[in-house]
Amino acid sequence: MNAGGTSAALPAARRRWALGSEVRLALGAIVLIAGLAGCVTRPTASPAPEQAPVARAAPSPHLGQPFEVLPRDSLLVVLVYRAGALAAFGHDHIVACRCISGKLYVPGDPAQASFDLRIPVGQLTVDDPTVRAAEHSADFPADVSQSAQQAVRHNMLTPAVLDAAQYPDIVLRAEGLRHASSGKPGDIIARVLIQVRGQSRSIAVPVHYDLRADEVVASGEFPLEQTALGLTPFSTLGGALSVRNSMTVRFRLVARSSQLCTGRSCARGAP
Repeated sequence: MNAGGTSAALPAARRRWALGSEVRLALGAIVLIAGLAGCVTRPTASPAPEQAPVARAAPSPHLGQPFEVLPRDSLLVVLVYRAGALAAFGHDHIVACRCISGKLYVPGDPAQASFDLRIPVGQLTVDDPTVRAAEHSADFPADVSQSAQQAVRHNMLTPAVLDAAQYPDIVLRAEGLRHASSGKPGDIIARVLIQVRGQSRSIAVPVHYDLRADEVVASGEFPLEQTALGLTPFSTLGGALSVRNSMTVRFRLVARSSQLCTGRSCARGAP
């Protein structure tokens, strides 16, 4: 081959090498994004900074008839949403449990009612297909892989998030109740002292209750920010892949008169 042919071949070879490098870089970027987005909470996030204790009202005294919460008949659902420019690569998640235990206390005036509840962190589920299907929403398809469910749940229980080993329970106690501005019978606003990761916060929770002679059903739905609980929402890639601070909490509690609960029948949710 003459010198002219050799010099013409070199630029073509360089162009092929450069094009191959660009393809390899693009594929590497896609793999990196997919790996990060498969579970938007997989990397460890720094916990929220400790805050100085704030003086709060003491939990309400327990007055009136006690009602035992039936865990299997009750349900807690927390909707956790993706955010950021790369949100399409992640999933919205559902944290749920049929594991709430404790008691409600109802005197003659329901506005003086109180409660003492516990949620065992280790029994929280993530992206259970049945719970996701019950949402009937395209944002929560039921086909999240088991490996993704396990990865999200594992990270949720680590010291960076709920620290289940150190703080096995989330505790909720009534600080006080007031009638809701709607004026509808059974609508109240509960001031709840919630303890997460050993930190106590006071939040307002809208509740609708149905009181019968031997049973109480309480339900509600409300937005809640992770930072209000002392938690830090996950974020990576400069915020391009993150978890939204605001969550949606939905609950339904069924409690039976303690006088009807013998042995562990109420704990099992048995009739």
